[in-house]
Amino acid sequence: MFIKLILFFLLSQTLRSSSQILTYNGFNPPTDISLQGLATVTPNGLLKLTNTTVQKTGHAFYTKPIRFKDSPNATVSSFSTTFVFAIYSQIPTLSGHGIAFVISPSPALPYALPSQYIGLFNNSNNGNDTNHVFAVEFDTIQSNEFGDPNDNHVGIDINGLRSVKYSTAGYWNENNKFQNLNLISRKLMQVWINYDKLSNKIDVTMSPYGSDKPSKPLITYVTDLSPVLLQDMYVGFASATGSVISEHYIAGWSFRLNGEAPSLTSSNLPKLPRFEPRRISDFYKIGMPLISLFLIFSVISLAFYVARRRKKFEEELDDWETEFGKNRFRFKELYHATKGFKEKDLLGSGGFGRVYRGILPTTKIEVAVKRVSHDSKQGMKEFVAEIVSTGRMSHRNLVPLLGYCRRRGELLLVYDYMPNGSLDKYLYNNPERTLDWKQRSKIVKGVASGLFYLHEEWEQVVIHRDVKASNVLLDADFNGRLGDFGLARLYDHGSDPQTTHVVGTLGYLAPEHSRTGRATTATDVYAFGAFLLEVVSGRRPIELHSESDDTFLLVEWVFGLWLRGNIMEAKDPNLGCDGYDLEEVEMVLKLGLLCSHSDPLARPSMRLVLQYLRGDMSLPELTPLDLSAGNGMNLGGREGFSGIAMSYSSSVFNGFTGVSSIADSLLSGGR
Repeated sequence: MFIKLILFFLLSQTLRSSSQILTYNGFNPPTDISLQGLATVTPNGLLKLTNTTVQKTGHAFYTKPIRFKDSPNATVSSFSTTFVFAIYSQIPTLSGHGIAFVISPSPALPYALPSQYIGLFNNSNNGNDTNHVFAVEFDTIQSNEFGDPNDNHVGIDINGLRSVKYSTAGYWNENNKFQNLNLISRKLMQVWINYDKLSNKIDVTMSPYGSDKPSKPLITYVTDLSPVLLQDMYVGFASATGSVISEHYIAGWSFRLNGEAPSLTSSNLPKLPRFEPRRISDFYKIGMPLISLFLIFSVISLAFYVARRRKKFEEELDDWETEFGKNRFRFKELYHATKGFKEKDLLGSGGFGRVYRGILPTTKIEVAVKRVSHDSKQGMKEFVAEIVSTGRMSHRNLVPLLGYCRRRGELLLVYDYMPNGSLDKYLYNNPERTLDWKQRSKIVKGVASGLFYLHEEWEQVVIHRDVKASNVLLDADFNGRLGDFGLARLYDHGSDPQTTHVVGTLGYLAPEHSRTGRATTATDVYAFGAFLLEVVSGRRPIELHSESDDTFLLVEWVFGLWLRGNIMEAKDPNLGCDGYDLEEVEMVLKLGLLCSHSDPLARPSMRLVLQYLRGDMSLPELTPLDLSAGNGMNLGGREGFSGIAMSYSSSVFNGFTGVSSIADSLLSGGR
């Protein structure tokens, strides 16, 4: 009898493991599907993971756990799944951000982020082996930080978004010729995912819906999923939107353990929504007046109106701009987005233009539009080329540049809107609107990460040339994002940057840049050093007191306090006394001084700066004498900190007295 009970128990476990079969030819009613975030089911049975809301996630999981292993340490079972999906992007050539089939330890991913994280992970758990997540992503945005090959690819993800194997979306036809598939084509596509426990082989295959399953998989990857998957797991889908509106649909889905997933019945699958093209405005449908007495008057009035309207929205378009077409906005679109550039939507102004908040009428994306005046076409082609190049960069601590517009005597740059504005609004002795140390520390680490990306991680070296608090914008979570690339210079890795005009802002300019006009990564590090001191102290890097005719230099002031042994007096009094690490504050002040050394060879690279800020490496023990001429850290410098004021007075003030921003023109020379 005892042996029979054991056999019955083993048989029941085997049946439990082998009987996991799911089939959905449409999802009505969704009694055993858990929906979270934006996910919903349409009246005709489509599983709709996202809608037209930006920066949100959508998840749908089978509510019951599936037993992938007979015991926690056993080998994972073979499995197979197939599903039919489609992506509807409101912009035909751009989508955000993709869809993924997921096997997860729980039927919810509450801490997953939208945008490039596709509703799977966040910036702290991405890549952790403790996630126990297997996914196949269908990604429509290229994220360089995850090593994406392009903005139309399929990837196998294990515990993180850096795919272990990926391929451009497509399939191999019967003649063994590769055919591309456009993931955002608004057309149905079918996917097959198979895992074999004996060979540990993962096959991912896809094709246009309605065609036979290709014999050759799109991706094949061999790995044992037993350490990744737990005994009981949940299966389903994750998706997310970014700044661009996209809708993600699942029409049918089947899944099976230890066998081939059941075929889907095409006649039972729900239909996709019909994409309705925009209707022509009623303005263009107005007929000629019926009363002949007013016919001539109407024609003249209409001609006058059209002429004025064309002149109002007139743009410049040269032949060379055709290659940048997808990055160019129409002035009319930006005019309506900002409601005519009204003063009530003005976010700020400076030496290089005025910035307005707006909402693009077609996509409803919230943007910041910067209007920059220019009176010369010199260097315009090169300038726009660099603007478009920076628009291809993707990093969480950079403000995304969406595109540009050129019209008459001005240039318009379009950025993602940052709801918490610029950092300088929270500094400078403003106790009613200040930041605690935890927030400031996160901001400076983020800006350092962004600068490191510009200097070393992107395909070209990017020198920002205008690092300062007013160019650091804060998103909804108070993450620091470096913006305003209007002065940026690009050059290839391993080559030397060319001499250019002196551009930047007083107080952030490296002495050698003001003397020679040569901008390097070291001049960005100098500006970042001044920025560090600015964030900790809550004071501007340079203050001109017209009443006393005195000039306050923040770098010299902090260095003087250090010489006297009381460097902590430099910290912002609005930080209070509690809630932060005094040693960390002191380290950041000393790092700011090191970055602001007058000798560029004595300054650390942004790679080292980031390691110091993150605590991956300890800042060397420094004394004020170490940063003075003739002592320990004198790496060829002659001035140390003793010549900073003289350097500014002789190299900077003589040419730019009384001016807060010393770039004489965005487009003059050197671009």
